[in-house]
Amino acid sequence: MRIVVLDDYQQVAADFADWSRLDSEVEFVHRPIVDDDDLVKVLTGAEVVVAMRERTAFTAGRLARLPDLRLLVTTGRVNASIDVEAAHTQGIVVCGTESTTSATPELTWGLILSVLRSIPAEDASVRSGGWQTSVGGDLDGHRLGVVGLGRLGTKVARVGAAFGMDVVAWSQNLEAERAAALGVRAVSREELFSTADVVTIHYKLSERSRALVSAAELQLMKPDSILVNTSRAGLVDTDALIAALEAGRIRGAGLDVHDLEPLPVGHRLRSTPRTVLTPHLGYVTEDTYRIFFTQAVEDIEAWAAGEPIRVLG
Repeated sequence: MRIVVLDDYQQVAADFADWSRLDSEVEFVHRPIVDDDDLVKVLTGAEVVVAMRERTAFTAGRLARLPDLRLLVTTGRVNASIDVEAAHTQGIVVCGTESTTSATPELTWGLILSVLRSIPAEDASVRSGGWQTSVGGDLDGHRLGVVGLGRLGTKVARVGAAFGMDVVAWSQNLEAERAAALGVRAVSREELFSTADVVTIHYKLSERSRALVSAAELQLMKPDSILVNTSRAGLVDTDALIAALEAGRIRGAGLDVHDLEPLPVGHRLRSTPRTVLTPHLGYVTEDTYRIFFTQAVEDIEAWAAGEPIRVLG
């Protein structure tokens, strides 16, 4: 049985689980998949594939070109880049893993502080022989606006409260009573964007929520406010955000997710001022990887024994 583990960018997947338990050939792919033909070339003959979150898409068209594939394991319980229905039609079992709920909120606060206090720029200044170049913003007594008060948004809100922030939230179906029980005040979308000093996004991407943050929302934001997105790139109109940053309409932005990943070398975001950019690190932690890959091995073992677990769809 040939097993391929995709998108092992840091070349660490082999270290986070005991793959030898599978008694099979396991190949780790350390580079991004370029296109459909590249995927077919890499996976021809593979019966089992482990996909890292949404780094590589498995559309109906791609799955049709992989006749050898029998088991597709995705890290995490949901993967919007996999056409699960098409996989089932083709006789492919799709399984998932559990994950932590702390890694992304922790990175969110790293980005908030990095943007607000210009940490990357000040680090670069010190390393180049300079000294202080900016005046940072504050959190205590200022307003945090959480877009999406689910599991991750709730964790971010709690940290905001610990910093002494006034925490408000909005989502399509957020009830005031539920928000209040979490120590958060539910507000309208317009109030959140127009009054928050920090806006952080933790929302599920769908056709209804695509470009949730558009030019209109950015226009509402205060000139000294910042936007942080560790959720999905499609929730923010990237062109509108770049325009707002270039025009100095908002203080800055921290982005961990991007329309194209890896972000192309010549992408405008790479040169957009007042940004802190990270390469989709939200879930990239030791504890998360340990869960991902250990349970991926368990999924493969269970499937090989004829009793698949954590089946999706």
